[in-house]
Order: sequence, then structure tokens, then C-alpha cells
Amino acid sequence: MKYSGQFMEHIEYAFNAFCKIVLRHEAINAWRDLKRKEEREISLDYLMSERYFEPSAMDSYFEKQDKPTVFLVLGKEVIVDNEQLATAFSRLLQLRQEVLLLYYFVGYRDEAIGRLYGHCRSSINRRRNVALKQLRKEWERLEHEEQETDTF
Repeated sequence: MKYSGQFMEHIEYAFNAFCKIVLRHEAINAWRDLKRKEEREISLDYLMSERYFEPSAMDSYFEKQDKPTVFLVLGKEVIVDNEQLATAFSRLLQLRQEVLLLYYFVGYRDEAIGRLYGHCRSSINRRRNVALKQLRKEWERLEHEEQETDTF
């Protein structure tokens, strides 16, 4: 089916008008987004001129008086800077200590820890839960001992 030249010209004009409308509305949306962003955001230069503050922060992991304790687990050093937590960890059995350190500090999952020790995932999960309970008891015992020494 052939279209007449007049119909084809009409189609071109209609498509041209449609494209202009779409582009105009997209420009409106872009300006609206920029205006919304401008209303919500504050320039860092403006903040710096209003009030001086340090634009960076320094981590102060080891600035405390407590001496950090280092645990070796599978050749990896795990640093515990809380003295009470380190004491509670040191009172745990070696395997329980290693399971907790590998899971919470090194980032291993139960499956990977199980492969290292030749146990299944559920066994490591159970050992980890038992170790957490024991760690909680040791922590409470240390707090109780500390309270007793403070009262005397």
C-alpha cells in the first residue's frame, strides 16, 4: 500500500511535533529535578565559610589507655582493643575462641569455618552459639568482679 506524498509529509510534521513536546517536557523535568536538588543540598563551600570545621575525621582505635590484645587465628592477627572483651575471650576454650574470632572478626561464615575444622555448618553454628553464651557469662563475671573491687 502506497501513501500519498501529502500523507507522508503530515506524518513527518506530526512526528516532529511529538518529538518537540517530549523534549520540552524532559527539559522541564530536568530543571525541576535540579531545582529540587538545589533546595535540598548545601554547598560545601558555603558550609566552610559559615563555620570552620575539619572536613575529615581521624579514627582513634588505639588512642585509649587500654593496650590492644592480639589473637592469632589461622595465621591472621585479630586485634581486640577492649581489655574486658579480650580477657573474656582468653577465658574461652581454644576452639570456641577461634570460631568466634573467625566468624565475627575475620568474617568467615559457618560453612567455611566448618571446612577448616572438618565439621558441618550446623555443628559450627551450635559451637558458636555455645561460645557466645559462655562469652556472655564470662563478661558478666568480669563486670561482677569489677564491681566488687570498686566497692572495697
